[in-house]
Amino acid sequence: MMDANLSYKKMQTLLVTGGLGFIGSNFILEAREKQWARIVNLDKLTYASNPQNLAQLQDDRDYHFIRGDIGDRELLSHLLDQYQPDAIINFAAETHVDRSIQTPLNFIQTNIVGTFQLLEASKAYWDKLSAYKQEQFRFLHVSTDEVYGSLEPKAPPFREDTPYAPNSPYAASKASSDHLVRAYCHTYGFPTLITNCSNNYGPRQFPEKLIPLIILNALHGQPLPIYGDGQNIRDWLYVTDHCEALYLVLQHSRVGETYNIGGKNEQTNIAVVEKICAILDDLAPKPKFRHSSLITFVKDRLGHDRRYAIDCSKISRELGWQPKENFDSGLFKTIQWYLSNPIWVEQV
Repeated sequence: MMDANLSYKKMQTLLVTGGLGFIGSNFILEAREKQWARIVNLDKLTYASNPQNLAQLQDDRDYHFIRGDIGDRELLSHLLDQYQPDAIINFAAETHVDRSIQTPLNFIQTNIVGTFQLLEASKAYWDKLSAYKQEQFRFLHVSTDEVYGSLEPKAPPFREDTPYAPNSPYAASKASSDHLVRAYCHTYGFPTLITNCSNNYGPRQFPEKLIPLIILNALHGQPLPIYGDGQNIRDWLYVTDHCEALYLVLQHSRVGETYNIGGKNEQTNIAVVEKICAILDDLAPKPKFRHSSLITFVKDRLGHDRRYAIDCSKISRELGWQPKENFDSGLFKTIQWYLSNPIWVEQV
């Protein structure tokens, strides 16, 4: 496997958008700990952003935070000219399916229009670079497996050439942004990359998502809601494994490539919840009480996709990447983190 600690050629500075969110903040922490690059973090500070995620970098002279929106073209142009990044990683997105069903406009505005503005500003910046810096520059767009739609129980996992068939406003907005990124590469020669990942989990995840929601509800003795019959299947990817995959893509892949990144851990929702309960029974026991007694089945979500699964053989074959965490080890680490960081939990 290629070493994710290797420095990208001439890479001095990364502009990271959405870096106070779950995946973005974990990526930045990895990048600074392993000295991958200097970081400029542009984040809008929405409800899912958490400055505490990166509080340990407050005295790091090679980390810069700017509050702002990827839809703000003037700000983007200013930042690009000021910091002269060697690459851009776009994490910024509205991501929660339930919210996209209730208020889809926010997803259209950020995920589609915002990505368009970021592409426009980035291309204008790239056009002014020297030929050498143009060749080295990359724009990495971080996307989701939900753009592919839903799989039947026995169907093969999603591949990079699986046709897009998004089923929620969230998935449709991400599919649209993927198409924009691909079009800028094909039409203008702008050096883009796209990754489509499966469900991430790990430290610092906002507790509207399944795993942190179940952990925190269980610790507080609150109901553990499960949609429908609990048999919806997701492929779970530990966030640090994802971050290392992203950096390898940034270092070594060819312009215009797309990579699927998965954890090779398909689990039903009910199995995930039951495993969390079993671990909490050991790590946070209560007399004559099983956390699984809190499980509550609720009305299914509108248009709920039945199964996602990722075939990540391409990134394994071409870049040598494999997830280090299996689901049991990653879930144990995740629960330990939430138990060990009560101040973070209370602030959220």
